[in-house]
Amino acid sequence: MSEFSTDLTQMWFLFLLLAVFAGLFVVFPFIQKEKRLTVDHDANAERIDIFHQRLEELEDELSNQRIEKDSYNESVIELKRRLLNELSPEQSLTSRGDNRVLALTGIAFMVLVTGIFYYYTGSHRQISSWNEAIEKLPEYGERAVMQTGEPLNANELQAFALGLRTKLATAGDDAVAWMLLGRVAMSLSDFEMAMQAFDKALAMQPDNNNVLVNYSQALLIEGSEPSMNRAARMLSKVLNTDPTNIDAISLLALIAYERQDWKESKAAFEVLLSQLTKDDPRYEMIAGRIAEIEQKLGEQSEEPAAIKASITATVSIAGSLQDEIPADGTLFVFAKAAQGPAMPLAVAKITNFNLPMTVSLNDSMAMMPELTLSSFSQVTITARISNDGSVMPSDGELEGVSSIVTLKQGDNQVNVEISRVLTNTGK
Repeated sequence: MSEFSTDLTQMWFLFLLLAVFAGLFVVFPFIQKEKRLTVDHDANAERIDIFHQRLEELEDELSNQRIEKDSYNESVIELKRRLLNELSPEQSLTSRGDNRVLALTGIAFMVLVTGIFYYYTGSHRQISSWNEAIEKLPEYGERAVMQTGEPLNANELQAFALGLRTKLATAGDDAVAWMLLGRVAMSLSDFEMAMQAFDKALAMQPDNNNVLVNYSQALLIEGSEPSMNRAARMLSKVLNTDPTNIDAISLLALIAYERQDWKESKAAFEVLLSQLTKDDPRYEMIAGRIAEIEQKLGEQSEEPAAIKASITATVSIAGSLQDEIPADGTLFVFAKAAQGPAMPLAVAKITNFNLPMTVSLNDSMAMMPELTLSSFSQVTITARISNDGSVMPSDGELEGVSSIVTLKQGDNQVNVEISRVLTNTGK
């Protein structure tokens, strides 16, 4: 706070110094006096008398025909020019003298114009708001975190974010302040700033469950598949250390719901419901969500019995990627429903392989008994060469995906070419 006041004092001192210099430029020309010219008026009278005397002599010479008319006219003109030059100092006998009134008028005009210009174009309102945001930072923090008093409105949230950024800029990194800034940014729908703030907080406290949960929420709002994968990993990390964390369970349930993984979503919501009392306002909402999911599962069970199907996939690799195959890579070939859960329906893991090769997939290779290859009519086949032996995607891995395959009874043939390098997987 003292540093801010010092900076503001220095700024106003500079403004005052500039105003003094400007005033000098305006006032100095007016207060400067010109030297007064003193002229001998008797000398001027004498010069005029000489002029008239010489003019009379010329007229006599003209009347006595000692000079021509043209010479007379030229001589008269020359006499007048000479007299004019000799009397010219009288024409400069003007002086502005001491123009204090004009100087004061110039100062007043300068101050008025500067004040009006600064009022309409200056940053005094922003500076005042900035000062107020810093002064009220503790109050905003209590109302936002401790939930005391009235909730912060939109303008107060903006001021709170400004105060937090100022604190972080002047006092250095603070994981709690970065997390608060991320939460305020989410309230303001500025998700880019929120994720940047959570990144800072997570770098300082990678195991802080509050940061992980809040960051996961921002990633879910962003909504891309890599963001959802990253959020799921963060929430799993939270539940490893705090298995009853309601926020983490509810967010995992939402992830499963968005992926239409009804069984996993139902299980997560049931765990969440068991943690709540019936008078909790969230109880009825979650119970309704479970009923909705049970209806969807019932609709799936009423569908015609799935055909028994298997797939023979011929896996190849693009020539441009042939040299990119890692020496200790692992080939995963798996089927996923074209419309349905994100969990694979059948998975084959091969550690020693040479491409091209054929891989068979069938119901016995399902990860869950109720999610088999024969349970769906349309699937896609993915072939991925993993660098670390994990089925989860990572940057730099090689992958190919087939077009949609409509399953028929018996064996189905499909070709899969590995043709791309994965990037931006969220890891």
